[in-house]
Amino acid sequence: MATNFIVPPQLHNDLVAAAYQRRGFSADEAGAAARFSELTAWHGIKTHNAIKALHLDELFGSKAGGCRPGAKIDKLPGKFKAVERWNANRKLGQATAFAAMACCMKLADEYGSGTVAVDNAFHYLWGGGYVIDAAKKGYIAYTCCTAALAEVVPFGGRFPTLGTNPHSWGFPTQDEIGFPICIDWATSTVAMGRVQQFIREGKQLPPGTGVDEQGNETTDPNKVKSLFPFGQHKGYGLALMDELYAAYIGGSLPTLRNRWSEVNQQPGEKGTCCFYFQCIRPDAISGENFAAKRSQKENVNAVLKDILGHGNEKALLPGQLEAQAAALSAKHHGMLFTPAEIDALKHIAQEAHFAFDTASLRTVEI
Repeated sequence: MATNFIVPPQLHNDLVAAAYQRRGFSADEAGAAARFSELTAWHGIKTHNAIKALHLDELFGSKAGGCRPGAKIDKLPGKFKAVERWNANRKLGQATAFAAMACCMKLADEYGSGTVAVDNAFHYLWGGGYVIDAAKKGYIAYTCCTAALAEVVPFGGRFPTLGTNPHSWGFPTQDEIGFPICIDWATSTVAMGRVQQFIREGKQLPPGTGVDEQGNETTDPNKVKSLFPFGQHKGYGLALMDELYAAYIGGSLPTLRNRWSEVNQQPGEKGTCCFYFQCIRPDAISGENFAAKRSQKENVNAVLKDILGHGNEKALLPGQLEAQAAALSAKHHGMLFTPAEIDALKHIAQEAHFAFDTASLRTVEI
């Protein structure tokens, strides 16, 4: 059992929005950042919450020039009606991602499938939040992005040339099982946000996570410099997919990403991220010939029951833990934060000149 503080959504969102506006972001951008951070905290995502988001901006964003408050997205002309190409002009990643996924849903309503490719972006953090949001609205959704930095060593290599490069899929299965299936992961052994979380919590990492500055394997999160891909060659292949998507969209060299002093020394190169989004309407891919005359939804339910049958009843579905965390947040009418996270939020509040009275927060032992 551990003590958790309960932070009401409105207080949390006002704090996050104030922090972003303090850094020069518009009210709309700050609102998108707050909405996204609520999604992460509500679903129990510790690695990409407001603390991580503002830390990322601190390191590579509005101060470094990697993210430009108030930037406008340029929608480029194209010949494919179901695909849009955007130049984000380093706009805040969360605001860009919400807009891109909304565009994909609109395109899918007209064409069955919609795709948005985004160049010159700033990192959007937890891809699972965007696909869960779309799945709850009835779409099959996918997104991938290049990570902020190249921090992953390719399988068989020695130097980090890949990002933690996440993939995120969402499926609208809430009618069948009560929540959207969300398959979401970094392609490294863990997300770098997990390393930062372990530093905050004073915990050691599991063996096989990463290496220190000299290339020696370490479990000390304070010493981790680079990470291994998960599953050896399999994680490497998935991480490579993100870099190739980015290469086709317009991304530059992975080892330069967000390393602005190095980018500036190589005229013509780019240091920004790339995003890829896609939504599909389930009815658009239906073959309309389901076994035993089942409907599409009945067929999805039957398949899931078969997978979890045969003695597999205790197996978890991807997205189930996030759904359980969301249910816990709903039960307590707020997001749960550890004491270490509350301390981090206090520092954010101080920077934003925001009144954050932690003494009034309720606590729960979990």
